[in-house]
Amino acid sequence: MKLLRLIEFLRRHLRAVIYGCLAVLVLLVLVDAVPVFVNKTHAHTKAEHIPGFWAAFGFVACALIVLVSKAFGHAGIMTREDYYDE
Repeated sequence: MKLLRLIEFLRRHLRAVIYGCLAVLVLLVLVDAVPVFVNKTHAHTKAEHIPGFWAAFGFVACALIVLVSKAFGHAGIMTREDYYDE
């Protein structure tokens, strides 16, 4: 029951949750930009020297996974709801 109350609380305060997540993301990108906190001397590619590269890479990868899975679903994996009723 505590989980249900937490979900309802987060749903009621959705704008604050979104702003909080964005603030954490900005803070992590800023920390990534400071060379004292993150040592990038052993980076494998030049792109890894860009602050926030892995955050952007993860977001794009996640969005692609969602879009590709939706395309697979609409291409034939999904079926009508009454499929097993016949």
